[in-house]
Amino acid sequence: MGLQHRAPLAVHGGGRESLPSDWMGRLGGCGRGQLGGFSHESEHDLGSLVRDFIENGSCGNESWYSSDSDSGSSDLAHLADKILLYKHSVDQYESDLVSVVHSLILSIDETNYPFDKFDMCNASCIRLSLVKLLQSSGYDAAICTTKWQSIGKIPGGEHEFIDVINHFNDGCFERYIIDIDFNSHFEIARAVQSYDVVLRALPPVFVGSTSKLKQFLQTMEEAARASLKQNSMPLPPWRSLAYLQAKWESTSGRVVSPHEQSTKQIHSSDHQHCSELLTRLKSRVESEIRGGIVKPWKNDGKQRLKPERWRNSSFRTC
Repeated sequence: MGLQHRAPLAVHGGGRESLPSDWMGRLGGCGRGQLGGFSHESEHDLGSLVRDFIENGSCGNESWYSSDSDSGSSDLAHLADKILLYKHSVDQYESDLVSVVHSLILSIDETNYPFDKFDMCNASCIRLSLVKLLQSSGYDAAICTTKWQSIGKIPGGEHEFIDVINHFNDGCFERYIIDIDFNSHFEIARAVQSYDVVLRALPPVFVGSTSKLKQFLQTMEEAARASLKQNSMPLPPWRSLAYLQAKWESTSGRVVSPHEQSTKQIHSSDHQHCSELLTRLKSRVESEIRGGIVKPWKNDGKQRLKPERWRNSSFRTC
């Protein structure tokens, strides 16, 4: 029995719209549920899996220092090249969206985070800030949360991210995923040096179509498997392709106008994790712009699809 997927609901303030029944094959999915943060695996299930992996997953007397074998290093270098190829293979809309997202991240003021809860923010405030800025720039952006149940050795959990819908004049649309701190999904124990090269090749913020996301996930799972193999370690369930895909493809819904539960201004010290993450993101984003990898955003003043039309659109694919 595989992971169960259902069509998500598009939530616009107080109203909801169902997405088409073939949403999974065409789009990939966006999550329904309470606004969370990074992936929150079932504590009991994941804790048991981690203990089992540590106790039985490695080969006893292996050294805790990692080194590359010649063949393994070559394989990982090839995978790093694939990541760079995916990263630079963009159409005009995606290229513009990447530039906009990077520029908007640099403009986020951490002393005035919007927020929807006091505890366990886990960077929701950054995502909400980014969604509001994207919407102000004319994009149909929303907060998405996926939830999934444990299946076999795949632990259950939930994950929050952003999506942007690119509407076409004929009523069709294409969906783009935005995930901040993208690298954190692929960190592994005892990574060999060449795996770190693959990890550094990833964009600081993933911005791309659902099909491109799948390419990244497949390549990173292959890279993690190759790195762990050099240390005679199996791939843990929380780094498997099935688990990675569940983060973005599980039962879901999108909230276009998330209601803040409080309007009180929170000092950045109350969001230490968010503050540290935003600082790292801004540093990496600035490096990408300085290095010419991402073009600076030039606001041409062109009017995008108005919010009223988002709410009345049919949410169908073609």
